[in-house]
Amino acid sequence: MAAEAPDILSPAFNEDPYPILAALREDHPLYFHEQMNSYLITRYDDVSSAFKNPVFTTLNYEWQLEPVHGPTLLSMEGRNHSRYRNLVAPEFRGRVLQESFLPVIERNSAELLDAWRHDGHVDFVQQYTTWFPVKVIVDMLGLPADDHALFHRWYTTINVYLANLAGDPEINAAGEQVREDLEAYMLPVIEDRRHNPRDDLLTKLVHAEVDGERLGDIEIKSFVSLLLTAGGETTDRSLTNMFWRLIENPRQMAAVREDRSLIRNAFAETLRHTPPVLMIMRQPSEDVEVTGGVIPAGSTVTCLLAGANRDPRAFEDPDRFDIFRDDLDVERAFTSGANHLTFALGRHFCVGALLALTEVVTGAGQVLDACEDLAFANGPPTPEGVFTRSPLHMDLTFTPAS
Repeated sequence: MAAEAPDILSPAFNEDPYPILAALREDHPLYFHEQMNSYLITRYDDVSSAFKNPVFTTLNYEWQLEPVHGPTLLSMEGRNHSRYRNLVAPEFRGRVLQESFLPVIERNSAELLDAWRHDGHVDFVQQYTTWFPVKVIVDMLGLPADDHALFHRWYTTINVYLANLAGDPEINAAGEQVREDLEAYMLPVIEDRRHNPRDDLLTKLVHAEVDGERLGDIEIKSFVSLLLTAGGETTDRSLTNMFWRLIENPRQMAAVREDRSLIRNAFAETLRHTPPVLMIMRQPSEDVEVTGGVIPAGSTVTCLLAGANRDPRAFEDPDRFDIFRDDLDVERAFTSGANHLTFALGRHFCVGALLALTEVVTGAGQVLDACEDLAFANGPPTPEGVFTRSPLHMDLTFTPAS
């Protein structure tokens, strides 16, 4: 008989989630968590199906995300989802991404690096990764650089709200206040861009049109809120986790230094092995069978993708960080055909995946150019988080490049 299921809201999970995820995956592949009022699934095939099978909807985001973001692409289904995605997706791929946003990414990374690249030591999170994507997004939108700190504060508050699985009312209230504050900030700016267009992402969103339809002001504001957090946190935490793992694995770090095309491999393996987001939720529209039983229609399903990404049924020696593994499809790792699960799959695959890839490749390349002999200053960092996870501080030493 299997032991009692371990609790993903316990201190032990925050200390190290992976033994608990392994126990759930092997002994409790379907488990109802009463405090979360959610069914937990952990096996690769079940989580993959939850992302690809249309029975699993994103209606859960109406209560999970809308109180802080407003209506977003994530909570939409059917025609509304297709319309919204067709309006925003072209801005985050191909020529537009490379020509319009790559210079912004390069500049912001370089400016952050310039503040400490000659010091020989840095808190890599607090002085680089937590600021880098927020600055990029604010500049992409054409908003004032003086407001970087304001948006970083909103970014932090929303992320704390989204990680509030235990439902702390004060955290919820702070997140909902950010929704009001961001709306008060953004709506006049959106109105201005409607009449005074500029060469920025916000203007493109305001004037984007598909089949005669445009986004409404609240939809644009909600997308900005989603882009700030979902886009920012992926890059922030992934860059941190990637350098953490590479420093732990010096031969792999040396290989990446020698061949910068391997940054893509390192990022893909980080998304699989040490993902920035540990879980994503879904809601089935009808009863659905998974390993271990049946999930009733209308239930909340917590897809524990950090457990699924280390399922030995899908990946050999899954707890090993290996940028050269041959069972991870690096070529498709940033497309809807990926075989890691961190960006979801299918119709709700992360619309900003290529933006995140561009940020990580650019930022990591600049860091490696500026810093030789990267090492932990005080031993390996301590990651934190149950919903999203990475070190909040990572003190490094390095030799400034000549």
